[in-house]
Amino acid sequence: MASAFVNTLVKDITNSATTLFTASASTQHVIIGLSIANTTTSSITMDVYITRSAVNYYLIKGASIAPGNTLVVVGADQKVVMVSGDVLKALSGTATSADASINHLDLT
Repeated sequence: MASAFVNTLVKDITNSATTLFTASASTQHVIIGLSIANTTTSSITMDVYITRSAVNYYLIKGASIAPGNTLVVVGADQKVVMVSGDVLKALSGTATSADASINHLDLT
């Protein structure tokens, strides 16, 4: 089984659901890091969740991020395994207010 460390970047998370990452059928994905940076001059709120079979499972809901700060949603000892069809999404309380960095280990 081959493996690769991958970094996915998403710019301008908005106030409608923004897809950060979608799990493919042929690969196992382990999210080993997920950071979201507030790119505005005001505090924002952030939701991050996984949609599986049309149901949302929140990793964090209504988290406040101060201006210029970063929220680490997944990191250190915490990992998130995504199965085929899972979609990792983020939703900000403010339009085009955040950028995300998703670090994942892909096993094929």
